[in-house]
Order: sequence, then C-alpha cells, then structure tokens
Amino acid sequence: MRYITGGIALAAALGMAGLAGAGTAANAAPSSTQSLYAPSALVLTVAQGDDPATAGVQRAVTLTCTPKAGGTHPAVSDACAALRAAGGDFNKVTTIKAGTFCTKEYNPTLVTAEGVWDGKRVSYKRVFANPCEREAGKGVVFNF
Repeated sequence: MRYITGGIALAAALGMAGLAGAGTAANAAPSSTQSLYAPSALVLTVAQGDDPATAGVQRAVTLTCTPKAGGTHPAVSDACAALRAAGGDFNKVTTIKAGTFCTKEYNPTLVTAEGVWDGKRVSYKRVFANPCEREAGKGVVFNF
C-alpha cells in the first residue's frame, strides 16, 4: 500500500507544480523555434576568377527555402522551386543549355553556394569559362 500512496502523492505533487507553473509558462516566450522540416538556407555568390580564395565577388545573395521562402534573392520562389526539382543538385541547375554557342575566350566566372540544403551541409562551386557560358548555365538560382 505504501507504494500506491507514494505514487499518488508524487502524482499530486507534480500536478500541483504543473498548475503553479502554468500561469508563468503561459506568459513566457518560447526560447527557440523548432521546425518539422530540415532547414535550407544558402549564401549564393557570383565572382570574377576561377579560385574561390582569390576571385573578386561581384554579387552575393541569401536564399532560404525551408521552413519558409525568403532571403535577398530576387526570385526566391522560383529559385527554391528549381532546387527542389533538381533534388538540391547544383550541377543540374547550372547545366549549360544544349545548342549554346560561345566564344573560346577564357574569362572565368565562378558561382558558389554555401550553407544548408534539406539539413545537409552544402559547399558548391562551378567555374564557367566565360560570361557567355555563365549566362547559358546560370538558370534561375544564380540569376541575380
């Protein structure tokens, strides 16, 4: 009998503590926001050169797709849709369109993506031989 009454006393004590704390907990702001989805937040850059360490960054934007679309990218919804369709594969979103003709000049342009996609760390870089190739392959993700 002692265990049953001890269990009842413990439950009653916890219940009273919960009721006492309910008034203060209702007024307290949550300490952090939790999401049911893996985060997707990136920093995208376009730079002149072929080495990320020495290339001169010309433009940079942020792109957040999950938990909600946002960032400084000019076409957030379209860029997120393109990445989702490609399964987060940046090689697919930077493929040079078939039938594109560019000069053979070497004037490298570098695009990079750093951050998190679907909860996984991303570090992507692609060097286009010249601005013509970059235009043909940038897609909506690197169109800024």
